[in-house]
Amino acid sequence: MASQPSVFSHVGTTVTDLPRAIEWYQEVMGLYLLRGPLEVVEDGTPLAVAAAQIYGVGFQRFRFAHLCGADGLGVELFQFDSPPTTPRENSFEFWRTGLNHFAVTTRDIDALADRIAGNGGRRRSPTVVIDADKGYSIAYCEDPWGTVIEVCSHPYAQIWA
Repeated sequence: MASQPSVFSHVGTTVTDLPRAIEWYQEVMGLYLLRGPLEVVEDGTPLAVAAAQIYGVGFQRFRFAHLCGADGLGVELFQFDSPPTTPRENSFEFWRTGLNHFAVTTRDIDALADRIAGNGGRRRSPTVVIDADKGYSIAYCEDPWGTVIEVCSHPYAQIWA
């Protein structure tokens, strides 16, 4: 029996300044706000009980927001109170398991990479040519909170099929 195909929905990332991150992802990445910021307090309400099942008892309070790109893919931003949200020393431990980046597609990689770097983020790599004949390129960047973003010139399936 074949498994049902999945459709990618969203990626969640933790930030130290939720209002600023919402603004940054809207202005720099071109996402739009679906909902939020929302607040979850550890108070026994249904959402708080659900959060405790995910994050464990003792999260006290967190805020989050849902943003979306033109293609319907989402970015969910979180800021936690307990333990307090803190930045990682090394945001790109690519050799460790777990998520190491998320990617976006744009025709002008350098324009987006420069916009990211010029608005508190940074460029982690130059623009790297994957296939010169087809014009496929990528660049690695980082948002101001350490989330690594791969900027691609063409859709994922087109580059790697």
